[in-house]
Amino acid sequence: MIKKFLTLLMTLVLTIGTQQICHAKKSTSPITIGCIVGAGGDVDATFKNLHEMGFTSCQVSFPSNYTQETIDKLKAAREKYGIKITTVITVPGHCVWNFTEGPSTIGLVPEEGREQKLAVYRKCIDFCQEAAIPTMHSHFGFIPEDPGCQQYKTFITVMKELANYAKERGVDIYFETGQETPTTLLRAIKDIGTGNCFINCDTANLLLYGKANPTDAIRQFGHLVRDLHAKDGTYPTAEDPYHLGREKPIPQGDVDFPAIIKLLKQQGYTGAITIEYEMSDRTSDYMIKTRKYLQKLIDKQ
Repeated sequence: MIKKFLTLLMTLVLTIGTQQICHAKKSTSPITIGCIVGAGGDVDATFKNLHEMGFTSCQVSFPSNYTQETIDKLKAAREKYGIKITTVITVPGHCVWNFTEGPSTIGLVPEEGREQKLAVYRKCIDFCQEAAIPTMHSHFGFIPEDPGCQQYKTFITVMKELANYAKERGVDIYFETGQETPTTLLRAIKDIGTGNCFINCDTANLLLYGKANPTDAIRQFGHLVRDLHAKDGTYPTAEDPYHLGREKPIPQGDVDFPAIIKLLKQQGYTGAITIEYEMSDRTSDYMIKTRKYLQKLIDKQ
């Protein structure tokens, strides 16, 4: 999912013409609007186009290439164009984004491949420290609903060790929503108990995985929401309960963005809203139009 998204997004941001550029009006809100970019290729050109499209933040997604050269490029680009990098996303290992193979392949819940994934996570955390990026975030797997089962207990132990590794380096960890209910995620964060684990709330994932209404979930998560993926979609269907629900362009799905942004503002949210769009029909016009749509909701009194 992430690799497909990055390929499409990089094509978009690197080919946008000046005639499509639309600068944003200065907002008084501390909430920034961004999108997801890769750290490969021409980093300066990528950040230049983000700036010209009116974005003020971004998440950087890549599974490896944690080099000093990449660090230097990211530092230079964010300073030059005034783009805040909120997180580094990595989802190591083989992942299958469905209900049948996902639980045994995604994140640190499955035992198979766990040590190799942990090695990548540690490298990413070290990279965040060196690049002065505050957070690493990921899909950590289908967290079991039963807190008494061995798989849950093992997962908590592994996550606690990883979170402490990050804490020693001044780095936070964000859980991306989707594979578990809000209550299960809250319980896991509390049981990990290191104080540096928070939530990247993907509004559509909660629907796509059939786990929660995103508005209710954000109300439940409260201050633990530190970043938000602005994505739209629908629930899985009775006809195909083996695959995720369907992604939709914002605001054509079931996510109530006016209600969500109003709620975030009421909760004193000061993080980023990061547009994620993984469909093949993405265009620069969509990204600009969606940014403007979200900015209007943010600035609404």
